[in-house]
Amino acid sequence: MTRDLDTEHLAHPSIELLKSLLRRRSITPDDADCQPILAKRLTALGFRCESMPFGDVSNLYARRGDSGPVLCFAGHTDVVPTGAESEWNSPPFEPTLRDGLIYGRGAADMKSGLAAMIVALEEFITDNPEHPGSLAVLITSDEEGSAIDGTRRVIEALKARGEQIDWCVLGEPSSEGQLGDTVRIGRRGSLSGLLQVRGIQGHVAYPQLADNPIRRFAPLLTELHNIEWDQGNEFFPPTSFQVVELHAGIGFPNVTPANLNARFNFRYSTEWTYQTLQARVEAVIALHDLDYELNWHLSGEPFLTAAGELVTAVSTAVQEHTGKAPVLSTGGGTSDGRFIAPAGTDVVELGPINASIHKINENVAIADVIKLTSIYRRIIELLLRHDAGRSRLGA
Repeated sequence: MTRDLDTEHLAHPSIELLKSLLRRRSITPDDADCQPILAKRLTALGFRCESMPFGDVSNLYARRGDSGPVLCFAGHTDVVPTGAESEWNSPPFEPTLRDGLIYGRGAADMKSGLAAMIVALEEFITDNPEHPGSLAVLITSDEEGSAIDGTRRVIEALKARGEQIDWCVLGEPSSEGQLGDTVRIGRRGSLSGLLQVRGIQGHVAYPQLADNPIRRFAPLLTELHNIEWDQGNEFFPPTSFQVVELHAGIGFPNVTPANLNARFNFRYSTEWTYQTLQARVEAVIALHDLDYELNWHLSGEPFLTAAGELVTAVSTAVQEHTGKAPVLSTGGGTSDGRFIAPAGTDVVELGPINASIHKINENVAIADVIKLTSIYRRIIELLLRHDAGRSRLGA
Protein backbone atom coordinates (compact mmCIF):
# COMPACT_ATOMS: atom_id res chain seq x y z
CA MET A 1 0.00 0.00 0.00
CA THR A 2 1.43 3.37 -0.94
CA ARG A 3 1.99 6.23 1.45
CA ASP A 4 -0.67 8.31 -0.36
CA LEU A 5 -3.20 5.53 0.03
CA ASP A 6 -2.28 5.21 3.71
CA THR A 7 -2.88 8.91 4.21
CA GLU A 8 -6.23 8.72 2.46
CA HIS A 9 -7.33 5.75 4.53
CA LEU A 10 -6.15 7.25 7.81
CA ALA A 11 -8.47 10.21 7.24
CA HIS A 12 -11.49 7.89 7.32
CA PRO A 13 -13.64 8.49 10.42
CA SER A 14 -13.55 4.80 11.37
CA ILE A 15 -9.76 4.89 11.53
CA GLU A 16 -9.74 8.11 13.51
CA LEU A 17 -12.14 6.59 16.03
CA LEU A 18 -10.18 3.35 16.15
CA LYS A 19 -6.98 5.26 16.95
CA SER A 20 -8.74 7.07 19.77
CA LEU A 21 -9.95 3.77 21.27
CA LEU A 22 -6.59 2.06 20.89
CA ARG A 23 -4.93 4.75 23.01
CA ARG A 24 -7.11 3.71 25.96
CA ARG A 25 -5.45 1.09 28.16
CA SER A 26 -8.66 -0.82 28.69
CA ILE A 27 -7.35 -4.10 30.09
CA THR A 28 -10.32 -6.13 31.31
CA PRO A 29 -12.47 -5.14 33.12
CA ASP A 30 -11.29 -1.52 32.88
CA ASP A 31 -13.12 0.47 30.21
CA ALA A 32 -10.54 3.28 30.51
CA ASP A 33 -13.18 5.80 29.34
CA CYS A 34 -13.75 4.20 25.95
CA GLN A 35 -17.51 4.07 26.45
CA PRO A 36 -17.87 7.82 27.11
CA ILE A 37 -16.21 8.44 23.75
CA LEU A 38 -18.77 6.21 22.05
CA ALA A 39 -21.71 7.51 24.09
CA LYS A 40 -20.95 11.09 23.07
CA ARG A 41 -21.15 10.18 19.39
CA LEU A 42 -24.28 8.10 19.86
CA THR A 43 -26.01 10.88 21.82
CA ALA A 44 -25.32 13.24 18.93
CA LEU A 45 -27.21 10.80 16.69
CA GLY A 46 -30.29 10.81 18.91
CA PHE A 47 -29.58 7.66 20.89
CA ARG A 48 -30.73 7.45 24.50
CA CYS A 49 -27.56 6.30 26.26
CA GLU A 50 -27.63 4.45 29.57
CA SER A 51 -24.61 3.70 31.69
CA MET A 52 -25.28 0.33 33.33
CA PRO A 53 -22.41 -0.44 35.71
CA PHE A 54 -22.36 -3.68 37.66
CA GLY A 55 -19.54 -4.26 40.13
CA ASP A 56 -16.34 -2.94 38.58
CA VAL A 57 -17.66 -3.42 35.04
CA SER A 58 -18.78 -0.60 32.74
CA ASN A 59 -21.67 -1.26 30.38
CA LEU A 60 -23.33 1.02 27.85
CA TYR A 61 -26.74 0.47 26.32
CA ALA A 62 -28.03 2.94 23.77
CA ARG A 63 -31.23 2.95 21.72
CA ARG A 64 -32.67 5.14 18.99
CA GLY A 65 -36.34 4.63 18.28
CA ASP A 66 -39.28 3.16 20.16
CA SER A 67 -40.80 0.68 17.72
CA GLY A 68 -39.73 -2.73 16.48
CA PRO A 69 -37.90 -4.45 15.05
CA VAL A 70 -34.74 -3.68 17.04
CA LEU A 71 -31.34 -4.12 15.39
CA CYS A 72 -28.51 -4.07 17.93
CA PHE A 73 -24.77 -3.86 17.41
CA ALA A 74 -22.81 -5.33 20.31
CA GLY A 75 -19.21 -5.58 21.41
CA HIS A 76 -16.65 -4.96 24.11
CA THR A 77 -14.08 -2.32 24.95
CA ASP A 78 -11.94 -4.48 27.23
CA VAL A 79 -8.81 -6.17 25.94
CA VAL A 80 -6.50 -8.90 27.20
CA PRO A 81 -3.15 -7.97 28.77
CA THR A 82 -0.35 -7.14 26.36
CA GLY A 83 2.22 -9.68 27.47
CA ALA A 84 5.81 -8.41 27.52
CA GLU A 85 5.59 -4.93 26.02
CA SER A 86 9.27 -5.14 25.13
CA GLU A 87 8.37 -7.81 22.57
CA TRP A 88 6.04 -5.49 20.68
CA ASN A 89 7.46 -3.69 17.66
CA SER A 90 5.64 -0.55 18.80
CA PRO A 91 3.90 0.47 22.04
CA PRO A 92 0.70 -1.61 22.35
CA PHE A 93 -1.43 1.36 23.38
CA GLU A 94 -0.09 3.76 20.79
CA PRO A 95 -1.71 3.01 17.41
CA THR A 96 1.03 2.59 14.85
CA LEU A 97 0.73 2.33 11.07
CA ARG A 98 2.96 -0.05 9.12
CA ASP A 99 2.40 -1.43 5.63
CA GLY A 100 -1.33 -0.80 5.56
CA LEU A 101 -1.90 -2.25 9.03
CA ILE A 102 -2.67 -0.52 12.29
CA TYR A 103 -1.07 -2.10 15.35
CA GLY A 104 -2.25 -2.01 18.95
CA ARG A 105 -3.81 -4.18 21.64
CA GLY A 106 -7.46 -4.54 20.72
CA ALA A 107 -6.97 -3.57 17.08
CA ALA A 108 -8.73 -6.73 15.89
CA ASP A 109 -10.43 -7.85 19.10
CA MET A 110 -12.44 -5.76 18.94
CA LYS A 111 -12.01 -2.02 18.82
CA SER A 112 -11.99 -1.96 15.02
CA GLY A 113 -15.42 -3.58 15.08
CA LEU A 114 -16.66 -0.93 17.51
CA ALA A 115 -15.29 1.90 15.39
CA ALA A 116 -16.87 0.46 12.25
CA MET A 117 -20.24 0.06 13.99
CA ILE A 118 -20.39 3.64 15.24
CA VAL A 119 -19.39 5.19 11.93
CA ALA A 120 -21.80 2.92 10.03
CA LEU A 121 -24.59 4.14 12.30
CA GLU A 122 -23.53 7.75 11.76
CA GLU A 123 -23.60 7.32 7.99
CA PHE A 124 -26.93 5.50 7.94
CA ILE A 125 -28.73 7.90 10.28
CA THR A 126 -27.43 10.94 8.41
CA ASP A 127 -29.11 9.60 5.27
CA ASN A 128 -32.10 7.98 7.02
CA PRO A 129 -33.02 10.09 10.06
CA GLU A 130 -36.60 8.77 10.02
CA HIS A 131 -35.75 5.10 9.65
CA PRO A 132 -38.34 2.52 10.76
CA GLY A 133 -37.78 0.32 13.78
CA SER A 134 -35.03 0.94 16.32
CA LEU A 135 -31.26 0.83 16.43
CA ALA A 136 -29.39 -0.17 19.58
CA VAL A 137 -25.81 -0.54 20.78
CA LEU A 138 -24.67 -2.77 23.68
CA ILE A 139 -21.08 -2.44 24.84
CA THR A 140 -19.36 -4.00 27.85
CA SER A 141 -15.93 -3.96 29.47
CA ASP A 142 -16.32 -7.55 30.74
CA GLU A 143 -16.03 -9.89 27.75
CA GLU A 144 -12.39 -10.93 28.03
CA GLY A 145 -12.58 -11.56 31.77
CA SER A 146 -15.15 -13.32 33.92
CA ALA A 147 -18.09 -12.12 31.78
CA ILE A 148 -20.34 -12.10 34.84
CA ASP A 149 -21.23 -8.42 35.16
CA GLY A 150 -21.20 -7.47 31.50
CA THR A 151 -23.53 -8.40 28.66
CA ARG A 152 -25.21 -11.06 30.79
CA ARG A 153 -26.36 -8.47 33.34
CA VAL A 154 -27.47 -5.97 30.69
CA ILE A 155 -29.61 -8.57 28.95
CA GLU A 156 -31.14 -9.53 32.29
CA ALA A 157 -31.99 -5.87 32.95
CA LEU A 158 -33.53 -5.42 29.51
CA LYS A 159 -35.60 -8.57 29.93
CA ALA A 160 -36.83 -7.41 33.33
CA ARG A 161 -38.25 -4.23 31.79
CA GLY A 162 -39.72 -6.03 28.81
CA GLU A 163 -37.30 -4.76 26.18
CA GLN A 164 -36.63 -7.16 23.31
CA ILE A 165 -33.76 -7.15 20.81
CA ASP A 166 -34.75 -8.85 17.55
CA TRP A 167 -31.44 -8.92 15.67
CA CYS A 168 -27.90 -8.56 16.99
CA VAL A 169 -24.60 -8.20 15.12
CA LEU A 170 -21.54 -8.84 17.28
CA GLY A 171 -18.31 -7.31 16.02
CA GLU A 172 -16.12 -10.20 17.13
CA PRO A 173 -13.23 -11.03 14.76
CA SER A 174 -14.89 -13.86 12.83
CA SER A 175 -12.92 -13.65 9.57
CA GLU A 176 -10.13 -16.13 8.96
CA GLY A 177 -8.29 -15.52 5.67
CA GLN A 178 -9.97 -12.41 4.33
CA LEU A 179 -12.58 -10.00 5.61
CA GLY A 180 -16.05 -11.51 5.63
CA ASP A 181 -15.06 -15.04 4.64
CA THR A 182 -16.64 -16.44 7.81
CA VAL A 183 -19.74 -15.39 9.72
CA ARG A 184 -20.59 -17.06 13.01
CA ILE A 185 -24.25 -17.99 13.23
CA GLY A 186 -23.88 -19.84 16.52
CA ARG A 187 -21.43 -21.18 19.06
CA ARG A 188 -20.92 -24.44 20.88
CA GLY A 189 -21.79 -24.64 24.54
CA SER A 190 -19.03 -24.74 27.15
CA LEU A 191 -19.46 -26.91 30.25
CA SER A 192 -16.68 -27.57 32.76
CA GLY A 193 -16.47 -30.16 35.50
CA LEU A 194 -14.27 -29.98 38.59
CA LEU A 195 -13.77 -33.47 39.96
CA GLN A 196 -12.03 -34.49 43.17
CA VAL A 197 -11.33 -38.18 43.70
CA ARG A 198 -10.57 -38.98 47.33
CA GLY A 199 -8.21 -41.74 48.45
CA ILE A 200 -5.95 -42.55 51.39
CA GLN A 201 -2.38 -41.28 51.45
CA GLY A 202 0.28 -43.88 52.07
CA HIS A 203 3.75 -45.27 51.43
CA VAL A 204 4.35 -46.50 47.88
CA ALA A 205 5.90 -49.71 49.26
CA TYR A 206 2.67 -50.60 51.08
CA PRO A 207 -0.13 -50.00 48.53
CA GLN A 208 -2.41 -52.37 50.45
CA LEU A 209 -2.43 -49.84 53.29
CA ALA A 210 -3.33 -46.89 51.05
CA ASP A 211 -5.90 -46.04 48.39
CA ASN A 212 -4.33 -44.34 45.41
CA PRO A 213 -6.89 -42.05 43.71
CA ILE A 214 -4.78 -41.94 40.54
CA ARG A 215 -5.28 -45.67 40.05
CA ARG A 216 -9.02 -45.31 40.60
CA PHE A 217 -9.32 -42.31 38.25
CA ALA A 218 -7.31 -43.74 35.34
CA PRO A 219 -10.02 -46.15 34.03
CA LEU A 220 -12.62 -43.39 34.23
CA LEU A 221 -10.39 -41.00 32.29
CA THR A 222 -9.88 -43.61 29.59
CA GLU A 223 -13.61 -44.28 29.32
CA LEU A 224 -14.53 -40.60 29.10
CA HIS A 225 -11.97 -40.07 26.34
CA ASN A 226 -13.20 -43.08 24.38
CA ILE A 227 -16.88 -42.09 24.37
CA GLU A 228 -18.26 -40.76 21.09
CA TRP A 229 -20.49 -38.11 22.59
CA ASP A 230 -22.21 -37.38 19.30
CA GLN A 231 -21.43 -36.98 15.61
CA GLY A 232 -22.37 -33.33 15.46
CA ASN A 233 -25.04 -32.17 13.05
CA GLU A 234 -25.53 -29.96 10.02
CA PHE A 235 -24.29 -26.88 11.87
CA PHE A 236 -22.06 -28.16 14.68
CA PRO A 237 -18.97 -30.38 14.84
CA PRO A 238 -18.95 -33.35 17.23
CA THR A 239 -18.88 -32.59 20.94
CA SER A 240 -15.35 -32.41 22.34
CA PHE A 241 -14.21 -33.65 25.76
CA GLN A 242 -10.85 -32.42 27.04
CA VAL A 243 -9.08 -32.67 30.40
CA VAL A 244 -7.43 -29.30 30.97
CA GLU A 245 -5.96 -29.73 34.46
CA LEU A 246 -4.86 -32.74 36.50
CA HIS A 247 -3.13 -32.65 39.87
CA ALA A 248 -2.23 -35.20 42.54
CA GLY A 249 0.66 -35.82 44.88
CA ILE A 250 2.57 -33.97 47.58
CA GLY A 251 5.88 -33.74 45.76
CA PHE A 252 7.58 -36.83 47.25
CA PRO A 253 8.36 -39.92 45.16
CA ASN A 254 7.54 -42.38 47.95
CA VAL A 255 4.08 -41.10 48.91
CA THR A 256 0.82 -41.91 47.15
CA PRO A 257 -1.61 -38.99 47.23
CA ALA A 258 -4.73 -38.54 49.29
CA ASN A 259 -6.64 -36.71 46.55
CA LEU A 260 -6.69 -36.21 42.83
CA ASN A 261 -8.17 -33.05 41.29
CA ALA A 262 -9.16 -32.88 37.64
CA ARG A 263 -10.80 -30.19 35.54
CA PHE A 264 -12.38 -31.06 32.23
CA ASN A 265 -14.35 -29.20 29.60
CA PHE A 266 -16.97 -30.05 27.02
CA ARG A 267 -17.51 -27.94 23.92
CA TYR A 268 -20.87 -29.33 23.00
CA SER A 269 -23.38 -29.10 20.20
CA THR A 270 -27.13 -28.70 20.17
CA GLU A 271 -27.37 -32.48 20.41
CA TRP A 272 -27.13 -31.92 24.18
CA THR A 273 -28.40 -29.64 26.87
CA TYR A 274 -26.11 -29.02 29.80
CA GLN A 275 -28.48 -31.05 31.97
CA THR A 276 -28.39 -34.13 29.72
CA LEU A 277 -24.62 -33.89 29.36
CA GLN A 278 -24.12 -33.67 33.12
CA ALA A 279 -26.42 -36.64 33.63
CA ARG A 280 -24.48 -38.71 31.09
CA VAL A 281 -21.14 -37.98 32.78
CA GLU A 282 -22.51 -38.71 36.23
CA ALA A 283 -23.91 -42.02 35.00
CA VAL A 284 -20.46 -42.99 33.70
CA ILE A 285 -18.77 -42.01 36.96
CA ALA A 286 -21.30 -44.05 38.92
CA LEU A 287 -20.01 -47.19 37.19
CA HIS A 288 -16.61 -46.72 38.84
CA ASP A 289 -15.78 -47.32 42.48
CA LEU A 290 -14.90 -43.77 43.48
CA ASP A 291 -15.20 -41.58 46.53
CA TYR A 292 -15.59 -38.27 44.75
CA GLU A 293 -17.03 -34.78 44.59
CA LEU A 294 -18.08 -33.21 41.29
CA ASN A 295 -18.96 -29.56 40.70
CA TRP A 296 -20.12 -28.08 37.41
CA HIS A 297 -19.60 -24.69 35.78
CA LEU A 298 -21.65 -23.67 32.75
CA SER A 299 -20.02 -20.91 30.70
CA GLY A 300 -22.74 -20.86 28.08
CA GLU A 301 -25.21 -23.03 26.24
CA PRO A 302 -24.97 -23.58 22.48
CA PHE A 303 -26.98 -21.28 20.26
CA LEU A 304 -27.82 -21.24 16.58
CA THR A 305 -29.39 -18.53 14.44
CA ALA A 306 -31.51 -20.15 11.78
CA ALA A 307 -31.79 -18.93 8.20
CA GLY A 308 -33.87 -15.78 8.11
CA GLU A 309 -33.76 -12.04 7.65
CA LEU A 310 -30.61 -11.39 9.68
CA VAL A 311 -28.50 -14.15 8.14
CA THR A 312 -29.71 -13.17 4.67
CA ALA A 313 -28.92 -9.50 5.21
CA VAL A 314 -25.44 -10.21 6.58
CA SER A 315 -24.60 -12.67 3.81
CA THR A 316 -25.86 -10.27 1.15
CA ALA A 317 -23.89 -7.34 2.54
CA VAL A 318 -20.69 -9.36 2.73
CA GLN A 319 -21.05 -10.67 -0.82
CA GLU A 320 -21.77 -7.21 -2.19
CA HIS A 321 -18.61 -5.76 -0.66
CA THR A 322 -16.20 -8.70 -0.97
CA GLY A 323 -17.48 -10.55 -4.01
CA LYS A 324 -17.84 -13.82 -2.08
CA ALA A 325 -20.56 -15.34 0.04
CA PRO A 326 -19.40 -16.03 3.61
CA VAL A 327 -19.10 -19.46 5.18
CA LEU A 328 -21.70 -19.78 7.94
CA SER A 329 -19.92 -21.30 10.93
CA THR A 330 -20.38 -22.24 14.58
CA GLY A 331 -16.67 -22.77 15.23
CA GLY A 332 -14.36 -21.07 17.70
CA GLY A 333 -14.73 -20.47 21.40
CA THR A 334 -17.48 -18.71 23.30
CA SER A 335 -18.65 -15.13 22.90
CA ASP A 336 -21.21 -12.83 24.47
CA GLY A 337 -23.68 -14.17 21.94
CA ARG A 338 -24.33 -16.93 24.49
CA PHE A 339 -26.01 -14.35 26.72
CA ILE A 340 -27.94 -12.55 23.98
CA ALA A 341 -29.39 -15.45 22.00
CA PRO A 342 -31.36 -17.09 24.86
CA ALA A 343 -33.51 -13.96 25.10
CA GLY A 344 -34.98 -14.85 21.70
CA THR A 345 -32.57 -12.73 19.65
CA ASP A 346 -31.11 -13.76 16.30
CA VAL A 347 -27.34 -13.32 16.68
CA VAL A 348 -24.50 -13.32 14.17
CA GLU A 349 -20.83 -12.44 14.56
CA LEU A 350 -19.03 -10.54 11.83
CA GLY A 351 -15.72 -8.78 12.27
CA PRO A 352 -12.12 -8.52 11.06
CA ILE A 353 -9.51 -11.22 10.53
CA ASN A 354 -8.69 -13.06 13.76
CA ALA A 355 -5.12 -14.20 13.00
CA SER A 356 -3.44 -11.76 15.41
CA ILE A 357 -5.96 -11.58 18.27
CA HIS A 358 -4.51 -11.89 21.79
CA LYS A 359 -1.00 -12.01 20.26
CA ILE A 360 2.03 -9.76 20.42
CA ASN A 361 1.75 -7.10 17.66
CA GLU A 362 -2.02 -7.47 17.26
CA ASN A 363 -3.13 -5.64 14.14
CA VAL A 364 -5.90 -5.01 11.64
CA ALA A 365 -5.80 -3.94 8.00
CA ILE A 366 -6.87 -0.33 7.58
CA ALA A 367 -8.70 -1.16 4.36
CA ASP A 368 -10.63 -3.90 6.16
CA VAL A 369 -11.87 -1.52 8.85
CA ILE A 370 -13.21 0.81 6.18
CA LYS A 371 -14.81 -2.04 4.25
CA LEU A 372 -16.32 -3.43 7.46
CA THR A 373 -17.93 -0.05 8.05
CA SER A 374 -19.59 -0.27 4.66
CA ILE A 375 -20.75 -3.83 5.31
CA TYR A 376 -22.30 -2.85 8.64
CA ARG A 377 -24.06 0.09 7.00
CA ARG A 378 -25.43 -2.16 4.29
CA ILE A 379 -26.77 -4.59 6.90
CA ILE A 380 -28.68 -1.74 8.52
CA GLU A 381 -30.05 -0.66 5.13
CA LEU A 382 -31.24 -4.15 4.29
CA LEU A 383 -33.02 -4.61 7.63
CA LEU A 384 -34.34 -1.14 8.47
CA ARG A 385 -34.96 0.55 5.15
CA HIS A 386 -38.52 1.79 4.68
CA ASP A 387 -39.40 -0.88 2.11
CA ALA A 388 -37.77 -3.80 3.97
CA GLY A 389 -40.03 -6.79 4.57
CA ARG A 390 -41.54 -7.26 7.99
CA SER A 391 -42.98 -10.72 7.42
CA ARG A 392 -41.58 -12.23 10.61
CA LEU A 393 -41.52 -9.38 13.11
CA GLY A 394 -44.01 -6.80 12.03
CA ALA A 395 -43.24 -3.09 11.80
